[in-house]
Amino acid sequence: MTPSLRAILVLWAGLAAACSGGGAPQGQTPALPAGETSAGPAAAPGQINGAGATFPNPIYSKWFAEYNTIHPDVRINYQPIGSGGGIRQLINQTVFFGATDGPMTDEQLKAAPGPIVHLPTVLGGVVPAYNLPGVSAELRFSGPLLADIFLGKVKKWNDPAVARENAGAKLPATDITVVHRSDGSGTTYIWVDYLSKVSPEWKSKVGLATSVNWPVGVGGKGNEGVAGLVKQTPGSIGYVELIYATQNNIAYGPVKNAAGRYVKASLESVTAAAASSVDTMPADFRVSITNAPGEGAYPISSYTWLLLYEHPADKQRARIMLDFMKWALTDGQKYAPALGYAPLPEKVVGLELEALKKIGS
Repeated sequence: MTPSLRAILVLWAGLAAACSGGGAPQGQTPALPAGETSAGPAAAPGQINGAGATFPNPIYSKWFAEYNTIHPDVRINYQPIGSGGGIRQLINQTVFFGATDGPMTDEQLKAAPGPIVHLPTVLGGVVPAYNLPGVSAELRFSGPLLADIFLGKVKKWNDPAVARENAGAKLPATDITVVHRSDGSGTTYIWVDYLSKVSPEWKSKVGLATSVNWPVGVGGKGNEGVAGLVKQTPGSIGYVELIYATQNNIAYGPVKNAAGRYVKASLESVTAAAASSVDTMPADFRVSITNAPGEGAYPISSYTWLLLYEHPADKQRARIMLDFMKWALTDGQKYAPALGYAPLPEKVVGLELEALKKIGS
């Protein structure tokens, strides 16, 4: 290419960028399109990119915005692409941090180029959200009933199995439309983790993973996609994180817990589910609290985790993320209740603050 031709092309590219309004303010890196992330040298020193679970996206968005007001030079970009996508991008090192609602498997940890630390951030509940016009009663569910609905064995809302859990409710002969996640999802992991504990048939036929072969139903991407499909589909039932049901004004019912009590998801019932894990928390924080003991425990509860490499190559971003995590685990917890999440137990916070000391060492 001749020097003159190269100059023309450079000039043309600059004019195109100016006309499209694509330029970023001086000293800032433009926001990346959805699904595109990079932890490479192109990112500004104060910019950190992450991706993963949709379950904690409302609280993470709040945290990143609040932290930016304290540290204007730090910008944390987060793409809620699902836990499976976040884990893959972290393993491939195309993001600096990942986020998941289902702990990484031993195989996934071995596939990563270095040790990864799981850091619980908040607690939440996954609820059976349904759309059944004409039914004013709050529908109740047991674990085996939910498993049979998602296995396709219970096909009508007036099925005797539904009626047994809801004596007195006027149930229509409407077909049940099952809605599930279409992407690799930690919310799915929590849901099927619970179903695997309460239904041997589910465990043997479908099993436990962030992505499973669904026997029936239609798929939606993200918690937002499932909530949207349930809201617009009469006769449907799906599973979403609590805040997505409340924000979309979708009905959700109490679930029978291990103590035989029907408990609705709330800050108190999710906190009660976590109580059993506090004194037995494993060193790597990979723990399941679905179907937890306790009369007040909501049975489909879970921690959600932020994932960091223990020995990141980029020490500057590591220092920023460590400071952010210390803030999120302490001052940041006060923002959780308003968004439908339960704050972490104090003892778990103490364990995590100790774990943070080994990151970047």
